[in-house]
Amino acid sequence: MDPHFGGVIWTKHALQRLSQRGIRQGDAWATFQRPEQSRYAKTQGAWIYYKTYGNEKLEVVAKQNDRKEWVILTVWSRPIYERYGNKHTERKGGGFIGFVRRLLNI
Repeated sequence: MDPHFGGVIWTKHALQRLSQRGIRQGDAWATFQRPEQSRYAKTQGAWIYYKTYGNEKLEVVAKQNDRKEWVILTVWSRPIYERYGNKHTERKGGGFIGFVRRLLNI
């Protein structure tokens, strides 16, 4: 994994989490570059960027350092659940990206 992938700085912590969680660095970078949603993080000055890949939502936490360079602090993913009545069930399907990933078994 590259600590300067995509023109941003990746902390050792973020790179470790990518590896531990089986998340591709390119997917995390794409989430940061073109999120579906974003919001302020609890860490001052940081943002959380979200993007859905199949039945998982990828979340990337980033902030700018003193030199205005973007730094990826951490990354995680979580399953997406749909609400049916009073139950939450894991979302199946996943649209076109999910279809391609299932087709390619990735």
